Amino acid sequence: MQQKSFGKLPSGKRLERIKQSPNYRDGSFQNIFKTEMMAEDVSYPKMMMEFFGKGIDREPSTVLPSVKTDLNSLSANEPLLIWFGHSSYLIKIEGKNILVDPVFSERASPVQYLGSKNYAIISPYTINDFPDIDLVIITHDHYDHLDYNSILQLKSKAKLFCASLGVGSHLEYWGIDSSKIKEFDWWQEEQLFPGFELISTPARHFSGRGFTRNKTLWSSYILKTQSHRIFIGGDSGYDPSFKTIGEKFGPFDLTILECGQYNVKWPFIHMMPEETARAAVELSGNVLLPVHWAKFTLSLHTWKEPAERVTKAAELLNLPVTTPLIGEVVEFNSTFPNTKWWEGIK
Repeated sequence: MQQKSFGKLPSGKRLERIKQSPNYRDGSFQNIFKTEMMAEDVSYPKMMMEFFGKGIDREPSTVLPSVKTDLNSLSANEPLLIWFGHSSYLIKIEGKNILVDPVFSERASPVQYLGSKNYAIISPYTINDFPDIDLVIITHDHYDHLDYNSILQLKSKAKLFCASLGVGSHLEYWGIDSSKIKEFDWWQEEQLFPGFELISTPARHFSGRGFTRNKTLWSSYILKTQSHRIFIGGDSGYDPSFKTIGEKFGPFDLTILECGQYNVKWPFIHMMPEETARAAVELSGNVLLPVHWAKFTLSLHTWKEPAERVTKAAELLNLPVTTPLIGEVVEFNSTFPNTKWWEGIK
């Protein structure tokens, strides 16, 4: 019997809808620009030896600092965000609790006895720490963004799940009622609640929870409320789409973009930190929040290199960056923490 955490590929009416998407061709979803998984000169055996080798400082040698915020007693008036490491964060805005890519299992893996283990932090969070969630947003179906155990725990706590086209198949397979799921193709816009609009926008990446790739879509999103506009970046390599999105929907009060798990061996599916800063400028973002780091080791760089490089690149571009501790409150209208808390930690 297949491990249930692998999920289920789209079929039936969902597959028929997928086949009508302009982004689905020749049996799979396609990026806007030609995107190879690896650079031309990559040796797979050598790459795997490097990946499973020890490396230097690829994981922190000590427990990381964090803040234990009471998520149930947050201000109802001040729009805010709390980051939990990697690409999981809570947005509280205009009375709604919005949780993005919730991954609270120990490992980003289909099983919890193998795979990349999360870094130890002083004050860890679990799904039990959260208030009721109005909306869960899923950017794509990779294990470090769509976590089986977290979804099971959110079944009774979350009112609505918005996901990239096809990802609803996993959610339904895991017991989420179809009435609570909305799936988005690129450029699709939906009014979710009065004054709340979600727009799916392109990303340059791939999908898959097994050996079969690109049967579900990968996305970034724009969250528009009456007071704010937030860019929710999924995993993405750099391409001209950022400029297109910025011209069409910017400026953004907060731009949330990946800046970790990159490598010159796979330069088209993840951004280098310097590209992250460039993308934030092209999106017309007022403040950049770099994510996709500080929780799992999924590449060959040191654990804190993403933060070091992206903050340096942003300084050269005069781009404000917020770098909160895990669990620290980021207040959209006032407080954007920017201490380099990783300095001095090996």
